[in-house]
Order: sequence, then structure tokens, then C-alpha cells
Amino acid sequence: MTNNFITDRKIDRNEIRQLIRNKRQNLDEITQKQQALLLAQKLKSHPKVSKAQSIAIYLTNDGEINTQDFIHDCWNNNIKTYLPVLHPFSKGHLLFLHYHCQSVMKRNKYNILEPHLNVGDVLPIAQIDIIFTPLVAFDPSGARLGMGGGYYDRTLATWYSKKDVNSKPYPIGLAFDCQQIESIPTEHWDIPIPEIVTPNQHFQFF
Repeated sequence: MTNNFITDRKIDRNEIRQLIRNKRQNLDEITQKQQALLLAQKLKSHPKVSKAQSIAIYLTNDGEINTQDFIHDCWNNNIKTYLPVLHPFSKGHLLFLHYHCQSVMKRNKYNILEPHLNVGDVLPIAQIDIIFTPLVAFDPSGARLGMGGGYYDRTLATWYSKKDVNSKPYPIGLAFDCQQIESIPTEHWDIPIPEIVTPNQHFQFF
């Protein structure tokens, strides 16, 4: 269900972030587990997932919907998974490293777990089939609001410039249903994404 913000002034992006972050953080533990299982089941049956050999995904942080059930499904089906790592030399950019059950993990400056940087585990983004993107909020047009760092907008800029849903990596956003809002105020650098999957809905925008 869409969250409608009734106000006599334009709500800004930071206010939206805080409102929706609070909303998802306040979901009880049982609801979070149930929703994560529903999401994993939906993603398993997604036609692009069934054909994928490699996917990029993220570990849950800040109340995001848990991705671990789906990650285990990928491992069981021989789909390689890659996690974002803050680029050590190119500020504001990401690398994607192979993530498996024996990965050595560390916390980055945002206190998010990421694999220890090993050049041999890096896969160029153009070789990844699907990139599952985190988000704070989204609207019916496919506009995505992230945490404000711009990491995924930079990562997806090349994909978006082609405007070809068959090019790699194909982006799919993941969220709780409660993260949908009526409208997101966008900036010129924002990259809309073609699909967003929630536990109970599947949105396709282009």
C-alpha cells in the first residue's frame, strides 16, 4: 500500500528517508522473517533469476528486508553471489566481490559487512547478470530513493545510458511493501530501475 504524506509543503528527500526508515525498522521480528521468506520465494521463481549465473546483492542493514534466505537459495542452485565493497581508491564507487560461505567479512565505514578485499574475488560489473539494489523508498514511476551516497546511481549509470533491459547488470530493487510512497522528488543523477519486488507485489516500470 502506498504511503501518502499529507502536508501543505513539499516534503524533502531526507524527511522521506527518516519516515520510511522508521517504518521498516518498526516491523516486528516475526513479520520481518515472514516477509523475507515471501520475498525469497518470489525471487526464486523470477525468470531472470532462473537463467542467471551471477548476481550482485547486499546484506541486510538498517532495517532492510533480509536477503539471506534468497542468498542461500542461490548457493544451492549454483548461482554465484557478489556483494558490494567500497572502492578503496575511487571515492563513491563500488566493487563487487564473490560472497560464499567461507568469505572473510569486515565492517566498512558505514558499519556494513562486506567481504575482505581480494582482487581475485572481484567480478567486473558488466559480467554480473542481475544487480539487486537496496532502497529506502520507491514510487509508482520506478523512482528509487537510496541512503544518499549515490553509490548505486553511479554503478547503474552505464546500464541506464543504454536503456536496454537486456544489458548487464539488470537492476531489480528489493523492499518491504511499506516502502512505497506516492511520489519521490527526483534529482538529475537519480537512476530509475526497471523492476521492484516486494513480498506481495512485483512492479515493472519499463
